[in-house]
Amino acid sequence: MKKSIAVIFGGRSAEHDVSIITAHLPIIQSLLASGQFEVWPVYITTEGTWYCDQKLNEISFFQAPDVAENLKKLKPVEVNFTNGLTLIWPGLRPKTVSIDVAFPAMHETYGEDGSLMGLLRLANIPFVGCDLEASVIAMDKVLLKQVTEPLGIPSVPYVWFTTKMWQEKAPELRKEITKLSYPLFVKPVHLGSSIGITKVEKEGELENAIEVALHYDTKVIVEEGVTNLIEVTLPIIGNDELELAYVEQPLAEFFDFDKKYMDGGKGKTSGAGSGYSAIPARISDELIHEVEELGKRTYKAIGASGISRIDFLINGKTNKVYVNEVNTLPGILYHHNWRQKGVSGVELVTKLIRFAEERFATQKALAFTFRSDVLSTVSSAKLQNS
Repeated sequence: MKKSIAVIFGGRSAEHDVSIITAHLPIIQSLLASGQFEVWPVYITTEGTWYCDQKLNEISFFQAPDVAENLKKLKPVEVNFTNGLTLIWPGLRPKTVSIDVAFPAMHETYGEDGSLMGLLRLANIPFVGCDLEASVIAMDKVLLKQVTEPLGIPSVPYVWFTTKMWQEKAPELRKEITKLSYPLFVKPVHLGSSIGITKVEKEGELENAIEVALHYDTKVIVEEGVTNLIEVTLPIIGNDELELAYVEQPLAEFFDFDKKYMDGGKGKTSGAGSGYSAIPARISDELIHEVEELGKRTYKAIGASGISRIDFLINGKTNKVYVNEVNTLPGILYHHNWRQKGVSGVELVTKLIRFAEERFATQKALAFTFRSDVLSTVSSAKLQNS
């Protein structure tokens, strides 16, 4: 009997459309091609409505100009999280499907940030990718540095603040920022795909860049740019035993959203790695080794499991390597890189499902409850006097 896999995508996120691409191109297509799974596409709209219909397995459904009208023709699905994940289509004869493994494909807010992982943990179901804790750490660019820097994992100098801090202490924060060397990069702390990120060449551009970042997030980081910059990235999969893809090198100085996901901004979806990067990276074997070692240390430090991508900044003159970010749901799973490594799309998704089931089995063996007599010893009088 085929396992039922729920691929969950969309959501209330700035990367809603990227999530649709990730869900279909490497995940749903590969799951269907394997012939091993019954695939249930679970789509969450930007308003938070959940849908599930086999029609949603086709990316062409979302590319149609009348997609909103077509969605209205479908009935929203109800989801039961009681000791498992059950999809329910209400009616006189309700249809139900019990899900064996969830495959999150929701980028950023309410998905990759740990929100969905917490929900799936409560449902007591295996799910692909990083667990709650690693997702939270990786999503917060400041928290990531605060966790990894004490372990000797290097990152560039930075200043961070919240909306309230900027409103109340802007002069002091500007003074701190002057200690950083230009160019600077101003980023929303919890977003990816270069959304809301501005490269600042001079002081006069700083205020506008901060305003843009605060439009997307209540927490902002200002980072010092790396001179003689070489950017590389390393996809990793696994739980305890890690498997590394190639170290990959983008071929442009700075990638905005269009350069990552569109063909020259002309409206044609391309996906990372489609001619915009070198695989393997054009750096020395020594640097490749250092990146791989730092990647494994970072993956372990935040408790990553299943899949992640570690991004690095290198000073090409000094060969100093800095960990920049961790992405726990790499766009399109970076399947283009794994393919060059000899791992097909089908093999990649089946590996990720196996990792999810292995982690779930390990967690299931743990005790999460503890019986005591504490309730019987508490009286109303004691509570009133406490």
